[in-house]
Amino acid sequence: MNKTINEREAASMVDFVGVGINSVDTLIRLPRFPAFDSKVEIISSEILPGGQVATAAVACQRWGLRTRYVGKIRDDFAGKLQREGLQREGLEIHLIEVPQCSSQIAFILVDQSSGERTILWKRDARLDLLPEELNQEWIRRARLLHVDGHPSAPAVLAAQWAREAGVTVTADLDNLYPGVEALLEQVDFLISSREFPERLMGIADPIESLPEILRRFGCRTAGVTLGQQGALAWDGEQFHYSPGFRVHAVDTTGAGDLFHGGFAYCLLEGRSLADTLEFSCAAAALNCTASGARGGIRPIREIEALMREGRRYPQAYDSNDLRRLSDRVAANGRKLDRA
Repeated sequence: MNKTINEREAASMVDFVGVGINSVDTLIRLPRFPAFDSKVEIISSEILPGGQVATAAVACQRWGLRTRYVGKIRDDFAGKLQREGLQREGLEIHLIEVPQCSSQIAFILVDQSSGERTILWKRDARLDLLPEELNQEWIRRARLLHVDGHPSAPAVLAAQWAREAGVTVTADLDNLYPGVEALLEQVDFLISSREFPERLMGIADPIESLPEILRRFGCRTAGVTLGQQGALAWDGEQFHYSPGFRVHAVDTTGAGDLFHGGFAYCLLEGRSLADTLEFSCAAAALNCTASGARGGIRPIREIEALMREGRRYPQAYDSNDLRRLSDRVAANGRKLDRA
């Protein structure tokens, strides 16, 4: 029978609650990405904790927020690694143990020259949270809820509880999971992968798809992460854009997770959307300077120093063009006419 930790205890008030995936990552560093039907000697291999929501929660905890994490693990070595890692960080954790199934695992191939990674992963469906396994107070006793929508049903329920209680809801989405549209109707701030808006709306250009997402689902802000090109967001009135920061990349694993952790942190601090994108891009970039999803979580002062002094990649969007397009989208109130 599944076992919930601290299930009956009254929930304390926290800043950040995350509901979603944790993972154990095996990082395999290679001198080059292997060609088909080849042999490549590895440089190193290490086993580290990761996962989208769990890593974002750890980042916020290290930055001084009170955080809670809700997820599922197996009662095996990988589950123990996750539990002990989160306990060391000081998070309030609610982990549901599932016997006789495999923990979520990922084998991450890291190219030594660029730091870029390729992920091979496997997740047992029995690790999916069920709506009935959630406790309302875990969600309502928070200032911000962060979800990854995998699976969507418990994320939808958690987001509904959050909205009813006045809790801000953020989402990290990259695939069209069943039920994701119902989730989006409960999300305040969506920051997705580059590909997600096209998969969702059938519109390739984020300048066009992001306003459509707001109109269709009622989000307060919709944005995309763009790798080295940074991040773009639409808040219903104007586009905001931050180019990516240049760093010596060792491993890009967890960059997106850190972006979302940074985004949540800045929302809770009351920062502007423009400053939030800058901070999140800087936090993500610095995480790439060390191995693993959580290896490069840097202190606030170092992130802000990179914001002030860091070199940037070329801008994907010109600021004058964005102002012009913002005015046009806001005035039209409908699909952008680029004519």
